[in-house]
Amino acid sequence: MRFWILALSLLGFLISADAARAERRVAFVVGNGAYKNVTPLPNPPIDARSMAGVLRDAGFDVVEGINLTRDEMTGRLLEFGQKTQGADVAVFFYAGHGIAVDGVNYLVPVDADIKSEMDVKLGNAISLDLTLDRTMKAAKIKLMFLDACRDNPFAAKIRAGASTRRVSVQAGLAEMSSGESTLIAFATGPGQTALDGQVGTNSPFTRALMANITQPGVEIQQAMTQVRAQVDEETNKAQLPWGQTNLTGAVYLNPVAAPAATGAVVAGNTPPSTASATSEVELEFWRSIGDSNKPAELNAYLTSYPTGQFKSIALARIAALENGPGTTTRNLSALVNPATSTDEATQETEDQIGLNKRKRRDVQHRLTRLGFDTKVNGKFDEATRAVITRWQAARGYPTTGFLNAAQHQALLNETAPAAHATAGTGDETDDSHPAHRRGRRGGGGPNPVRMIGGMIGGLFGR
Repeated sequence: MRFWILALSLLGFLISADAARAERRVAFVVGNGAYKNVTPLPNPPIDARSMAGVLRDAGFDVVEGINLTRDEMTGRLLEFGQKTQGADVAVFFYAGHGIAVDGVNYLVPVDADIKSEMDVKLGNAISLDLTLDRTMKAAKIKLMFLDACRDNPFAAKIRAGASTRRVSVQAGLAEMSSGESTLIAFATGPGQTALDGQVGTNSPFTRALMANITQPGVEIQQAMTQVRAQVDEETNKAQLPWGQTNLTGAVYLNPVAAPAATGAVVAGNTPPSTASATSEVELEFWRSIGDSNKPAELNAYLTSYPTGQFKSIALARIAALENGPGTTTRNLSALVNPATSTDEATQETEDQIGLNKRKRRDVQHRLTRLGFDTKVNGKFDEATRAVITRWQAARGYPTTGFLNAAQHQALLNETAPAAHATAGTGDETDDSHPAHRRGRRGGGGPNPVRMIGGMIGGLFGR
């Protein structure tokens, strides 16, 4: 059975690669660290090379730039702008120094010698707004990832030289609005600084991007929720990524088993010619786990195929495994009410449920029992929101990270009867559960890297 799971994972990866090649996907990746007039940054070139590799593996034509001067950045931007003409997806990733002057964001080349606001505005730095407008405007989908909020010495120089009038300068980047079909993600909030990470490693933000944005079948906004949760956890809440989006549909950078949605914009969607292959993959996947007694494996199927043909069976099997014998004949309508559970949940709908700390802990316990590991602390923080999002995706609900009354009831029914010790009566936290150890971030599915590696070994060892 496990051999088939590994085989199907590899087959899904190959289908994904074919889908990505069917569309024009371009990226410009920059890592500036060897600054000549301030202390160099050791990690941005490492971040850029790592991201370039991830994007190439996802089918992107990547323009890569390491330690670029102003003239070199301008030249690469022109090259990138030409490639974005008619592109389905355009990605811009920047790691290095960035600065905000009077509310306008600028990227700093390695040869910049900035002592005043005029040095910035007259060409020592590259306007981020112009970069987005002039080089990415022609692409259908525009994604911008900015790891440029490091503690910036240029800001102090400008403030020191501003003797005649007040100059608004931020060491981090300022808030900026996204245009149509655009997502902009910052390493941290407006005006704040992000961590660079240990020397010779990726920054926390880049590491989280690499781990999440090309996960099979994960929509980009859901991926960014996972990025926020990962960075928040790894930095002990010292850094929380932030962003703006104006996407008008679902976007998948790795569209394996991406759920079809009316009007959705699916980057790298599987061409019609592979539809039968995808159906066969689902069938073989189900055959490989159909007799499984592990909720995590059944949830792996639901996550990959939230509207799959075996969804009802998988839900019933999970309920039976969680609640013991005698529950296998329960009416599935008790688990999911399609008329209400699929309504989009918001903060308002969740507030209407009246979840106090004890009830929030109960939700976290129930999600963990279903294989969606989460820290049980009675707080719906970013990590819990990410877990709720994954549970919603596996059940075919809109992935908002919030609950409504119908979804909450569906969760209660799915895990009923609740274990007498799960909800608890106090407000104490429970951080000792094995599922709370760092490195296990819910979802119930096998690790894709280990799966593919195991598959290769299985193929050549059999």
